[in-house]
Amino acid sequence: MDRSAAFLHLRDAATTVAVVLALGVVLFGVAGVWPPMVAIESPSMVPHVETGDLVVVSDPGRFAGESADARGVVTAATAGNYSRLGDSGDVIVFAPPGRAGSPIIHRAQFRVDAGENWYDEADPAYLRGANDCAELAACPAPHAGYITKGDNNRAYDQAAGIAPVVKPSWVRAKAQFHIPELGWVRLTIAGKA
Repeated sequence: MDRSAAFLHLRDAATTVAVVLALGVVLFGVAGVWPPMVAIESPSMVPHVETGDLVVVSDPGRFAGESADARGVVTAATAGNYSRLGDSGDVIVFAPPGRAGSPIIHRAQFRVDAGENWYDEADPAYLRGANDCAELAACPAPHAGYITKGDNNRAYDQAAGIAPVVKPSWVRAKAQFHIPELGWVRLTIAGKA
């Protein structure tokens, strides 16, 4: 390879890196979070989002719907005509303290206050057969936050032991839209494919 060919390859590589960096800066500027995209690792959000899809996320306070709370989250219970990723309410990305692995990306179903008996507000179909608040680990609510559920899951995260009541401060981002199959690239690079 002569010097001019090597220079052209180096220039092309540098241009590619510059474009990717510029795109990252623009996405961060619009989304307000880093990374501005997450790859879906499980089928918990089927049929609206599949394993291997790439979800573009934003800071919870950006692009908030009319019925958003102070954190910028619209729950399925308060959504009205507002929807994200194919159903009512926001899909939030959250990580309870001490969680190992990737954050959880599930739909915010409804909000609870500290000490609230949320059993009566919940859909009985998603309570795993609990007959009252005493039979749910997170009821009454130990603190204010969200009851969440994957669209494909048969129970609320808090009834299934997937997550405690989600404090608003644990919400890292919320989903805006998804790109089918593109997440496989990220999952493959991360060794999670």
